Amino acid sequence: MGLILKCLSLRKIELINLLVYTLLLGKLVRKLHTYNHFYGLSLTGLRFFTVYGPWGRRDMAYFFFTKDILKGKSIPIFEAANHRTVARDFTYIDDTVKGCLGSLDTAEKSTGKKKRPAQLRVFNLGNTSSVPVTDLVSILERLLKVKAKRNVMKFPRNGDVPYTHANISYAQKEFGYKPTTDLQTGLEKFVRCYLSYYGDKKAVARRVEFFWFSTWKTFLVHYDSYNCFLNISVLFTA
Repeated sequence: MGLILKCLSLRKIELINLLVYTLLLGKLVRKLHTYNHFYGLSLTGLRFFTVYGPWGRRDMAYFFFTKDILKGKSIPIFEAANHRTVARDFTYIDDTVKGCLGSLDTAEKSTGKKKRPAQLRVFNLGNTSSVPVTDLVSILERLLKVKAKRNVMKFPRNGDVPYTHANISYAQKEFGYKPTTDLQTGLEKFVRCYLSYYGDKKAVARRVEFFWFSTWKTFLVHYDSYNCFLNISVLFTA
């Protein structure tokens, strides 16, 4: 990591958006593959594309859109240059988990220093179809039975991109990755969860952390219903 940060400082790259910054780090890890090459450490990197679903992050658009629509507040709809529609490759949490498990199941052991080459992979885990954010809002309107107050705004210059689309061909080849949940179905499940949780005043905040370790791969699942947050990350394979 120190080597990567040094390369970043030498190139004088300044990024505001955290997502873009982490994606760049991922590309540098794959390009440099220092520890993989010199020490035989097997590595697998995962790039998530707009993961959503029940118990999702409250800072993501689909979550606070739902909250503000129900409260009658206006929601920001960003519009890119030349009136282009901002679109995202929304990926349901179950499909993301399948990709995480598939990458773990096909991960190889590290080979050690001065032995045969070790495994080095980076997978995109997305839904392969970008959906305009305006379509997302329309689906939420139908599910919530409430008309959204849309506030169309210019796309901010914060390092984010107006359009994302995952190429999952490598994941398909390596472990048969295939997302199966479309946005309509995924949002239906999210809305049911949202209305059930926030409609119950007796709901008690609870926190569960589960760590699963083995000798050659590490998987972390973190569930926090107080913050309505679910994070699933493959840390490394060794």
